[in-house]
Amino acid sequence: MGKAFIFDLDGVIVDTAKYHYLAWKELAEKLGFDFTVEQNELLKGVSRIRSLEILLDIGKVHLEEDTKTKLLTEKNEQYLKYIAKMDQEEILPGIADLLHYLKSSQIPFALGSASKNARLILERLDLINLFDSIVDGNDVSIAKPDPEVFLIAAQKLGVMPEDCIVVEDAQAGIEAANRAGMTSLGIGDKTVLKDSNFVLQDTSKLTIDYISQLMD
Repeated sequence: MGKAFIFDLDGVIVDTAKYHYLAWKELAEKLGFDFTVEQNELLKGVSRIRSLEILLDIGKVHLEEDTKTKLLTEKNEQYLKYIAKMDQEEILPGIADLLHYLKSSQIPFALGSASKNARLILERLDLINLFDSIVDGNDVSIAKPDPEVFLIAAQKLGVMPEDCIVVEDAQAGIEAANRAGMTSLGIGDKTVLKDSNFVLQDTSKLTIDYISQLMD
């Protein structure tokens, strides 16, 4: 079915969502309102600018554009402090083995992430040299669910979109993969990721045997 893989970062390779949440929560508290774990689900898979807009809507806070820019910088600096302490222990179950298997089998794979810190995170996890290509928030102009990030990744890998399997944990990412004409493999709740071609409960189910069957 597929000749190449494209992986999202957050929720697929590592869970940095908790650090994003803590940084957003600190920002919300600074602005005078609470930000819950449940509300944080609304930020999954969307750009940082859109995330800030959602946060401000929740708190019913209206700010000038230059203030928004400053807040985005503050939030990112706080987030970077958290991820600077990351190590390989934070790689999600089964992922390191899977990436090494794909590499040794010469099956091309790329990262397709909205994160502008993707390269830094992969360096912290000692995974960066495994990827054939990395496309992150610095390379794209339109956020998921637009398929741009995945189409660029396919182009960099030298494969057609229909030959790509995208591994994603967010509905916006699944929609982007489907719009790109790729096979979508969701990690998480099948009721949330109902538009995925395939869904696995968590990364521990993303075994080498499963991947081999997908490619048959």
